[in-house]
Amino acid sequence: MRGPLGFIMTNHYQPVGCAIQSALREYLTSGQLVELVYRDESGQVQAVHDVVRELFTRAGEDFMLSGRGKLIRLDHLLLLNGQPLSG
Repeated sequence: MRGPLGFIMTNHYQPVGCAIQSALREYLTSGQLVELVYRDESGQVQAVHDVVRELFTRAGEDFMLSGRGKLIRLDHLLLLNGQPLSG
């Protein structure tokens, strides 16, 4: 099944908690660099240091766009600046 942005989705979206969205909004407004560890579309764990360029929702799923153009579905985030995330 293809997701709203054209890539193949292998699992159902699990909404993330307000604290995670709030923390990401703080990084968005401040422009501060953030360390993100997440699972990509193929299930591989990835780590990046980047800024949050945009946060948005499409078809009921929340996403972030990094400064380098990487699209990350929020429920795929594992760590934010070394802190474990638990939806």
